[in-house]
Amino acid sequence: MERKCRRKARHGFNPVIMVALILSMPPPREFDDDFRKQFRRLLIYRRDVRRFCPTPLPAGLLEELIGLVSLSPSVGLSEPWRFVQVTSTEIRSEIRAEFERANQEALAGYSGDRAAMYARLKLAGLDCAPVHLAVFADRGVSKGSGLGRQTMPEMLEYSVVAAITTLWLSARAHGVGLGWVSILDPKAVSQILMVDHEWRLVAYLCLGYPENESDVPELQREGWETRHHGGLALLHR
Repeated sequence: MERKCRRKARHGFNPVIMVALILSMPPPREFDDDFRKQFRRLLIYRRDVRRFCPTPLPAGLLEELIGLVSLSPSVGLSEPWRFVQVTSTEIRSEIRAEFERANQEALAGYSGDRAAMYARLKLAGLDCAPVHLAVFADRGVSKGSGLGRQTMPEMLEYSVVAAITTLWLSARAHGVGLGWVSILDPKAVSQILMVDHEWRLVAYLCLGYPENESDVPELQREGWETRHHGGLALLHR
């Protein structure tokens, strides 16, 4: 189903007030079947989007989505996520060039039919996505006093992944698609964006309205891989 690329009207938004209102709400005794069905539908239509309409997001929507990230779980309540919105045309071009370099390097790792298929895949939406977000884990964060990180320091990065998942689903609930660009050298991106040396890149995200909707992953549609049912990942001991 094709999505019309249009800008939606939106009122002003204060993320602090929004989060305060959510936290002040009484907890539900139980989510009903309708909610669970809608939530499953949201998961089904969450896609790694690579084809975007150039339509800008409505004013305040990005801030609303980032505000919802504060509801994500984090180790020791450290909230180590750091977002950098990339709006500079020059910096976006540098990121694009780094993607092309890394993509060619990745292509060299395949051969035969797999290489030909890889070369045909569209693996990033960097050119059309109206919003670029680099997401980092702050390894120097003092919040949380190290709770839960003594034996698993990588929990900071895992917390950021949880935050990205919250952002992903929240965006999809607004009809906004998200694409995760991982074919980049983290150190190169950090240098391009000139961030703190304690920050570690976890994701480079593209956000915008998708050109089309699908309940099937693009890589499955293109024949690269198929999705397995969750039961295959469940072991018993």
